[in-house]
Amino acid sequence: MTNEVAQPAYQSKLAKVNDLYMPMITRQLEGNDIKMSGYQKTVVLNAMTAISATLKNAGLTLKDVDSSNITSILLSVAALELNAAAEPREVYFITRRRKDKASNNYVQTIEMGIEGDGNDALLARFGRGVETVHKFWAVREGDGFKYPKHMGLEMTAPQWNETGEGKVVRVVYPITFEDGTTEYFIGEREDVRKNLIAHVSQNLMWDKGTAKDDFAKAIEDKTLDQILDDPELVKLGKISPAWASPQARESMIVRKMRNNVVKKIPKDFRNSFVASEYTQATDESYKAMRRDVTEQANTESFDAIAEQSAPQ
Repeated sequence: MTNEVAQPAYQSKLAKVNDLYMPMITRQLEGNDIKMSGYQKTVVLNAMTAISATLKNAGLTLKDVDSSNITSILLSVAALELNAAAEPREVYFITRRRKDKASNNYVQTIEMGIEGDGNDALLARFGRGVETVHKFWAVREGDGFKYPKHMGLEMTAPQWNETGEGKVVRVVYPITFEDGTTEYFIGEREDVRKNLIAHVSQNLMWDKGTAKDDFAKAIEDKTLDQILDDPELVKLGKISPAWASPQARESMIVRKMRNNVVKKIPKDFRNSFVASEYTQATDESYKAMRRDVTEQANTESFDAIAEQSAPQ
């Protein structure tokens, strides 16, 4: 007879995930001249919890997903210090169904995305010479916006009247630098059209028909909103509800405008590994490529952990 008290299965799983991944992430950071801080440990734990919640909300368990990229995701979270428990959150996780080339079967995977506030945090942390990232301005159609005016080295600040009327047509980031100067970085709504086209290109990556060419021809003279207002184009481009639905569209467009601005501002990571992790986490082309690559090195899947944690 034993006096041992069985741990709840969920607690046991989290403990095993922590025991496996935390030392692994610590070693990889130290191997790249980064001493893991207490905050980095916290964001990794928060990421693990958020991933578990994402799976639960999707009706999945740890055994249902191809988790070969979990180490890579947690390493990015640690290196960039992105907090899934921040409010507003800085990073999120989604499940995606993709086709595995080796087995020709569809599998579920976990993917990481950086929220607008996560990009702001990265800019404040790594922006070259950045002193303060001020709250961005969401400028609407009825706000009477006036762009900055330059006269040699002198510049007048942009002007706008906050009316709350119409769609958000641009975002403005006032950034104060260490030399005391303030610059205004602007992202336009129509520039998000490029982001939408990249989204469609990814959706139609494996399409063997004429959908890509048909879509490109159909949108030649259409604006971002005209594309999203057309049900046939939404269907042809396999545009996700996060872009197309009226409830989600504006949030998506504002987020993309913010991301486009922040990406343009020079960064100084002071460590090539962190710079690489930033590129991998923010470059859409790289992420699309990584979806099609199984990364097995130095990883153990959640499947194995789940099996180990199952009640005996």
